[in-house]
Amino acid sequence: MRQFDPLPDNAIVYRTLLRKQWIDEDTGRVKADAYFLRVNEHGLSVNLASACSPQQCAELFRKCYGVASLKVKGVREVGLDVEQDSVNHANVVGLPCREDDLAEAERLAGLLARQSQIVWKPG
Repeated sequence: MRQFDPLPDNAIVYRTLLRKQWIDEDTGRVKADAYFLRVNEHGLSVNLASACSPQQCAELFRKCYGVASLKVKGVREVGLDVEQDSVNHANVVGLPCREDDLAEAERLAGLLARQSQIVWKPG
């Protein structure tokens, strides 16, 4: 596997919102649900803003309800990290699965959701 240098704190990553219920219809904000790690996943999948636009990220999927941005510095400030694994992709690492530690998974997902901003929604 090719290694990449650590991402700078000012890097931005995009989380593709693949489920309608990941967006609060009343507030238009991202819900914590978008930041839960699924069982058997190494990390939470994100795309690098330096490699694709929000719309290009959305077009990678058949169904997309929005794209949210996160600053790498903010992810690190809550005790997690973002590890690049390809030219345009990275993973948010350090999240526990809900099945392993529900309280911590909910706390971290909530912190990530509060930091994130929706930067693209389907027209």
